[in-house]
Amino acid sequence: RNEKADAALPLVLESNKKSHTAAPVMPDEESDAELDSDDDLIPYDMSEDKELKTKAPVYIRDCIEVLTGSEDVDKWEATVKALESLVRKNPAATREVSVELAKILLHLEEKTCIEGFVGLRQRAQVAVLTTDPIPVAKYLTSQFYSLNYSLRQRMDILDVLVLAAQELSYPKSHGKNKHFGAQKPCIQLLPGSDSSKDWRRIVDERIKSKTRKFATGQSQVELASGPNEFNSVAGHFFFPLIQHFDRPLTTFDLLGEDHFVLGRLVHTLAILMYLAINTVAVTAMGKALLEFVWALRFHTDSYVRQGLLSCISSVLLSVPAERLLEDMTEELLETQSWLGDVVEKDPDGDCRRLALQNLLLTENLKKKLKTVPS
Repeated sequence: RNEKADAALPLVLESNKKSHTAAPVMPDEESDAELDSDDDLIPYDMSEDKELKTKAPVYIRDCIEVLTGSEDVDKWEATVKALESLVRKNPAATREVSVELAKILLHLEEKTCIEGFVGLRQRAQVAVLTTDPIPVAKYLTSQFYSLNYSLRQRMDILDVLVLAAQELSYPKSHGKNKHFGAQKPCIQLLPGSDSSKDWRRIVDERIKSKTRKFATGQSQVELASGPNEFNSVAGHFFFPLIQHFDRPLTTFDLLGEDHFVLGRLVHTLAILMYLAINTVAVTAMGKALLEFVWALRFHTDSYVRQGLLSCISSVLLSVPAERLLEDMTEELLETQSWLGDVVEKDPDGDCRRLALQNLLLTENLKKKLKTVPS
C-alpha cells in the first residue's frame, strides 16, 4: 500500500497544478454566461416609485429640539424648510417660545448644502418677529449692540427688522396674511441692493402721490385697507437702534472702522421712519432722527451720508407738516442750511441729488412756515 501511495502522489500533485492553472479561466466564462443570462430578464417598472422624504415636525417645540440638538441631517433640513409656514400657522404656540426661537435662528448655521438656506432662515425670523413683535424686537435690537456678534449677524438683524416692519405696516386683504413682498414696492437691505436708488424711487413715488391729478377713463382699483399693525410697535423697532450708536465696544465700533455697518444702520432707520407714517410715535421718531443726522452730518463715507439724507427725506415725508412746523422749526432751518452746503460742496453725486430733493421739500414747508401766525 505504501508503494502504491508513493507512486500515486506525483500524479495527484500534477493534477492539482493543472487545476490551478485552469482555475482563472472558469469563473470568467461562468460570469460571462451569468451576465448574458441577466440580459434576458425583464426590468421592473419603477416609474411610479417615490423617494422617501423625512417628515418635518408639526409642533414648534419639536422644531426647537431638532434645530438645537438633532444629529439627523435630513430632519434638520426638513425643519428649516417648513419652519416659516409652521410659525405662521401656529401664532399662539410661537408666542410661547418666540424669543427662544429668535435666538436659535440668529445663531443658526448651515449644516448641509441646503438650497436657499439664508433666505429660509431670514423668512423664518421675519415670521417670528411679525407674530410676536414687541419681545422679539426688544431682543434683536439689544443684540445688535451686544458683544461677540459678527458684522454679518448685526446686518442680518437690521434686514429682519426692516422686512418685518414692511409686512406689519402694509394692510392685510380681507384678514388674510398675504406675503408682504406682493404688496406695494418695498425697500430691502439685502446684499447687492442699491439703497440710494431705492430711496430716490420711493421719494419720487411719495411726491407723486401728493400731487393732485384729474383722473380720466376708468377708475382705479381700490387698494386693500386695514389697520397698520406697525403703529403700536414702531418705537420698539426704532428707538433702541438709535440710542447706543456712539458707544464703541470691544469688537464693534460704528464710528470707526465698521462704518459700513453704520451706513446700513442709517438706511435702516430711514426706512423705519418712512414706514412709521400715520403712527402715534412718528413725531418723536422724527425729532430723534433729526438729532441723529445732525450728529453725523460730516461723516467722510458717502454711503453713510446718503443714508443720512434718506433719513431727512423720511422725516419730511412721514411726519405731519403741522408737527414739523410746530415742534421742529429750529431743526428744520438748520437742516435746510446744511442741505444747501451739501448741494454745493459734497463730492458724491448721489448725495447732491438727494440733498436737492430734500431742499425742494423744505421749501414747501418754509412757505407754510411763513403763513403761520407768530
